Amino acid sequence: MWFNLFFLFVIIQRVAELFLARRNEMKMRAKGAIEVGRAHYKWIVMLHIAFFLSLWFEVTVFHRTPPGWWPIPFTLYIIAQMLRVWTISSLGPYWNTKIIILPGASVIAKGPYLYLRHPNYLVVCIEIIVIPLLFQAYFTAILFTVLNAYLLTIRIPEEERALEGATNYKYQFSKKRRFLPGSE
Repeated sequence: MWFNLFFLFVIIQRVAELFLARRNEMKMRAKGAIEVGRAHYKWIVMLHIAFFLSLWFEVTVFHRTPPGWWPIPFTLYIIAQMLRVWTISSLGPYWNTKIIILPGASVIAKGPYLYLRHPNYLVVCIEIIVIPLLFQAYFTAILFTVLNAYLLTIRIPEEERALEGATNYKYQFSKKRRFLPGSE
């Protein structure tokens, strides 16, 4: 029962984010924004769909339940959600699931972006590990952590190249790390 409620909550959250992303995309396109990375975006969508299917299958078919140490991954999940809200609210209309670039815009350098370049990707990395760990879905945690890491090796450099070419990204973020606070 806990799994079904949690699973439903996360799915509803993702669907709401897709609506927000679509609304933000329309606003940005109206201002002249362009999309970059369209070729790999479908793989990111497929990865996330497959993640939820694998999670559901592993937990329901193998009757996985929360471990005795469930407060640890749950606490990490809550921290990730707070970082997600902070990230989305900091970016405002610039937040998206796609790479939508508004040429000539100044990049956002507030909120979590004061400390690291890619807080949203950090949130996703944390979630892909801790959500399955909440229910002992170890196969899903390992497989999708590896697949997500691989896709990010494609997505992040492409996003950074696009931002460097069209905004003040290089000036603003050249000394910040991608995922951990501090300077490089």
